[in-house]
Amino acid sequence: MNLDFQKDIDFGLSASKKTLPSKYFYDEIGDALFVEIMNMPEYYLTNAEFDIFKNQNQELIKALKLEKNNFFELVELGAGDGTKTKQLLKALDDQNYNFKYDPIDISENALIQLKASINKELPTVQIHPKQGDYFNVLSGLKASSHPIIVLFLGSNIGNLTDARAKDFIQKLDDNLKIGDRVLLGVDLIKPKSVVLPAYNDAQGITKRFNLNLLTRINKELDADFDVDTFEHKPEYDEEEGIARSFLVSTKDQNVSIKSLNKTFTFKKGEKIHMETSRKYNDLILNGILEGSSLKINDRLTDSQHLFADYILEKY
Repeated sequence: MNLDFQKDIDFGLSASKKTLPSKYFYDEIGDALFVEIMNMPEYYLTNAEFDIFKNQNQELIKALKLEKNNFFELVELGAGDGTKTKQLLKALDDQNYNFKYDPIDISENALIQLKASINKELPTVQIHPKQGDYFNVLSGLKASSHPIIVLFLGSNIGNLTDARAKDFIQKLDDNLKIGDRVLLGVDLIKPKSVVLPAYNDAQGITKRFNLNLLTRINKELDADFDVDTFEHKPEYDEEEGIARSFLVSTKDQNVSIKSLNKTFTFKKGEKIHMETSRKYNDLILNGILEGSSLKINDRLTDSQHLFADYILEKY
């Protein structure tokens, strides 16, 4: 049994405002559902960042100050299926850059599939997957004598509160050398009419993705969640720039988790906070970076200016 999973679920459901960690969405079923989400017409984030990686890969290479004869390590945090990254890897490989690719992901299943696809599509690219929570893997970066380029795409940083994002940036800063760089993908603040459908698609894929975490708890922790008695509810405050996803209990009910030897009570209408999706602008991002040695060097946006990839450098 995954003891971290057990502990985190206990902690979240014992809180006065219940919450479940979004990092546990990604089991084999969750991975497949997220691929479906990325292909939804409403989910603009993936296509917007893919637009940058496909059509501006030379600009990315230039902004990252990559040199053909200087070996570097490309470290991707939360690599997923690598669809966007492959556009950059192919450009680097075609132009004979000297590098290795280290994808990191909490999902072993995602890494197995990613390694197989890279070996097939880009057989000359060195790939060294590492499974785990990327917060725990960061400590290994400083040991490298080579330049490090960290990719943190898909606005994954937006899943953290601003305080935790600052903490993450500080940890990243602490484990990088002067001159190391970060490619940070963030979703930009935009109207509710664009943002909310991305988290509440007409096909109900996002709902199934969120409910799958309850199914995972049932399976792995011997719980008895009735997933049919929870509704998916996203909210977005345009002024604040933060989208939040909740599961809402449709009735008064008790849920037993045998591996914890506990029963959790839910009132009708009570929410479980599942995920935060912060949207950014320069001002907000500079606030997150404040106090670190990471500074913004450049910024690339997609053709519709929905999404931005920021280039940060440690000074």
